[in-house]
Amino acid sequence: MNFVRALVSVLALSTFLPAQIPSTPKMPKVTVAATPMVRVKQGSKAQVQVLFRVVPGFHINSNKPNSELLIPTSINWDVPTNISLAKTSYPPGEDYTFSFAPDEKLNVYTGDFAVKSTVMAAKSTPKGTYRVHATLRYQACDNRACYPPASVPFSFDVNVQKGTSTKTRRNPGQSPHIK
Repeated sequence: MNFVRALVSVLALSTFLPAQIPSTPKMPKVTVAATPMVRVKQGSKAQVQVLFRVVPGFHINSNKPNSELLIPTSINWDVPTNISLAKTSYPPGEDYTFSFAPDEKLNVYTGDFAVKSTVMAAKSTPKGTYRVHATLRYQACDNRACYPPASVPFSFDVNVQKGTSTKTRRNPGQSPHIK
């Protein structure tokens, strides 16, 4: 009987003891929204806009921080053959002063921001859907500390459609006498 009571006591206590929880990766400080499919005709271009959100309580350096010592936010694109991206434009950051550097304004992103780029498909690109992979690299900080650089991967689809014909048509005569 004492053995049963002891076993019940141990089991009851074990429910209150902290469990061994495997370490989990830290939450990202920046998230990315799903990007709608981009449709582009062969030999043409289209705009893509990728939306990001900096988690409340954090800020990240803008693409053009005010100091060479700061790590800029940037995107590394990995595009399929016959598709290219050009003219990636980052929004301007906002200048903030923080308690850890009261005499310096830092150019940062907070909240939501969008990065735009131009997707181009070569005339020779076969019709179909292609996946563009990319990684946003950033350095997040809060009001007490800056954290090691991090990255968030994302992707979106590009649907290449048949381009318009570029053949020139012969201009018909303007008068019945012109042949």
